[in-house]
Amino acid sequence: FYNSSLPFVHSVRSSKQRKYRQIKHFHTETMTSNNSSLVGRSAAAAGGAEALRLQAGEDGKRYDDSGMVRKRTEVEKQVLSHVDQAEGIVKTLDNKLPEIDLFLPDVLKNAIFVGHLVTDLDSVAGAIGAAELYGGTPALASHINSETMFAFQEWGLAMPMFIEDLLEESPKADICLVDHQQTSQLNSSISLENIVGVIDHHALQSKTIVTDKPIYIDIRPWGSMSTIIAHTFLTHKRRPSKPVAGMLLCAILSDTLNLLGPTTTEWDRLVVAVLADIAQVNDIQLLASRQFKAKSRDLKSLSAVGLVNGDQKSFSYDHPGGFHGDVGFAVVETTDDDVIMKRLDELLPEMVACKKDRGYGCLFLAVVNIVKLRSQLLICGAAEQSLAQRAFPDGKLNEEGSVMDLGSRVSRKKDFIPSVTSSINKGWVKPKNMQRGLSATVDLSTMGELEVDPSDPYGQVKRRASSIIEMDAKKLKVLEIEASA
Repeated sequence: FYNSSLPFVHSVRSSKQRKYRQIKHFHTETMTSNNSSLVGRSAAAAGGAEALRLQAGEDGKRYDDSGMVRKRTEVEKQVLSHVDQAEGIVKTLDNKLPEIDLFLPDVLKNAIFVGHLVTDLDSVAGAIGAAELYGGTPALASHINSETMFAFQEWGLAMPMFIEDLLEESPKADICLVDHQQTSQLNSSISLENIVGVIDHHALQSKTIVTDKPIYIDIRPWGSMSTIIAHTFLTHKRRPSKPVAGMLLCAILSDTLNLLGPTTTEWDRLVVAVLADIAQVNDIQLLASRQFKAKSRDLKSLSAVGLVNGDQKSFSYDHPGGFHGDVGFAVVETTDDDVIMKRLDELLPEMVACKKDRGYGCLFLAVVNIVKLRSQLLICGAAEQSLAQRAFPDGKLNEEGSVMDLGSRVSRKKDFIPSVTSSINKGWVKPKNMQRGLSATVDLSTMGELEVDPSDPYGQVKRRASSIIEMDAKKLKVLEIEASA
């Protein structure tokens, strides 16, 4: 807490001896008069007031009324030696203490900051941010994914070295783990005895590291580890550089699914706004959409929740005598749409859950092949099927009614939404007596809660113990399953 630049510290220093003599004189007079009430004593001396009241000699304390004397304990010595500082700090508590330095652990200076195996954007950005904040070196635990590569290119930062290469140069270097604390996610080149810190936002599980000595720990239940780093920058009144602010911003957007994920907190939301300002981002949605497109190139790292929510926009309609409500429209751009289409059993139920959770009248997901420039539209219910057939009359619907081939239409802005809007404006309404389809027969209360799977290397979101309806080739059937999202 000590900061020699504080105004009250200077005045305290200059009057330290005088202040101590005043306190001592006051208590000497009190003892002489056998007055032990300490009325009017200095508030700053409260912690050591009893030691002063029973003072004997320079560093003694009367043990009891028998006259026995003992030496002051260490804690008494320290309290009395910090009387002036404590008084100055207490006097400023009504203010916001803007000048007081907060604790920054010396043990992290010159440390290597490294994330987990199957490296993602949060672990890389967090390592880079922590290195700038604490004064160390960032490292990669494994090769980066397409989303992380996008962030590096977007913000013009150099790629960190791999942890193995850094440890080959400095085998005994101190290590601070970021975005993980489980041995199962630890790079094998890291020795537990060299770990001096952990900065993370995940739950402590059975494989949490065990150390022989106390280490620095900063674990907070927030949506992103990068939020923690950014928040620490701010609480210490330090501004991250623009590229680092941008990396941290992208990482928070990634880990919180653009602030829509179940782990998102108010801290994440606030920090995103601050970082966007520092990084001079004028269009946060554009950044999020471009990042998601980069992320979708690496499909194995995307859950169904991520695919359905990653690049989703909603459009409100209130046509007199016609449809009133919101239509959600998500887009996934990929070079290999077959990989996504094989996951219909995951995606369709998740679309239903998202639709019901947000109160949409309809929800679509278009899978756009950016090489072949063709799209397929995923349809999760009878209302969606009716609107799609009206908006895209030449679209070819599969036998199950769950996928429509949209041909060469590839743009939500130019192709998809104008056709949907035109159909609604021309009087489309939800047909009465619709056949009960996937969307109509799912109760949101049975869909299960979204939660992050701590054992999954990609941090995927799952719906635990949910009852969903899976689209079979010929019929709908209700299954009690864990719907992996």
